[in-house]
Amino acid sequence: MSAGQGFNLERLVATNASAAFNRLAGFEIVSAGAGEVELRMPWRDDFTQYAGHLHAGMIAALLDTACGFAAASIAGSVTASHFSMSCLKPAMGRCFIARGTTLRVGRRQIFARAELFAENEHGEASLVATGETILVPLAG
Repeated sequence: MSAGQGFNLERLVATNASAAFNRLAGFEIVSAGAGEVELRMPWRDDFTQYAGHLHAGMIAALLDTACGFAAASIAGSVTASHFSMSCLKPAMGRCFIARGTTLRVGRRQIFARAELFAENEHGEASLVATGETILVPLAG
């Protein structure tokens, strides 16, 4: 997306599909609106760490992508300049849902946050991690 284009669901879906990592991981855009996005990723044993939980690197990727897409839905093309996350409990479930929200859009910085939920076999979701990202708009 180029800067200033604002929200366009089709463009966001195309951006997700164009990212090799997102395709490999199976990230799917469930819903999106101006400043918000929801991603889904099914459980895969390939993404676990030694104790059988979702690897923190994959948790970070989901949170970072949700923040970036939420910001891009308003500001167009962006890149992260700072990212942090907090893992609240082991991430295990049949799928994971990342919800990103844009907090503030400035000329030079965009602030976004995301929450990651693990959904069990009964469809019940529990919060497993949170993340915050400072993003920089890219020139079109």
